[in-house]
Amino acid sequence: MSITTTEEKRRLRETVRTLEQSLSPEELGESDRLLFDRLMALPQVADSNVLLLFWGMGREPDTQQLFAPLTAAGKTVLLPRCLPGGEMELRAWQGRERAVLHPYGMWEPSEDCPLFAADAVDLVLVPALCYDRAGFRLGRGGGFYDRFLARYTGFSVGLCRQALLQDRVPREEHDLGVRLVLTEHRTILCKE
Repeated sequence: MSITTTEEKRRLRETVRTLEQSLSPEELGESDRLLFDRLMALPQVADSNVLLLFWGMGREPDTQQLFAPLTAAGKTVLLPRCLPGGEMELRAWQGRERAVLHPYGMWEPSEDCPLFAADAVDLVLVPALCYDRAGFRLGRGGGFYDRFLARYTGFSVGLCRQALLQDRVPREEHDLGVRLVLTEHRTILCKE
């Protein structure tokens, strides 16, 4: 009997979470440093004015470390607000004092922070449990970013710890990949 893509994804989520747990705090910190150095060195980041980031949770890259240097470089940093129905809106990050804690556990800009349309975003950093070499991702299963990427035409980047990079992530028709995947030591251009 063949297994479904949904079951393949469930199994891979378990495997990746086990791999994540095997990484020490020191390994995670060094991984973050290397990933962020490589991200900040991308010409696409230098050329971008408005960047959509995400709030790293758990053992994801601690993306908060990027907020201050990007803002200091004159960039506008956005974070998503997850809305009912699996949609998200994009709002400017204006510090923790203007943020709210979402039930999923991440901080989001409050609804009084400036709202941006998807076409105003030059570069989006897409969260994932892991990526494959073709730029496809295994998310947490909510579909928020798949819906966003379906209408987004700008540049998309995925950060993936080398230890979590997969040969192939199970995918369905609605699953969309990113244009570039960065690991601590590799840059993988996935789509032109």
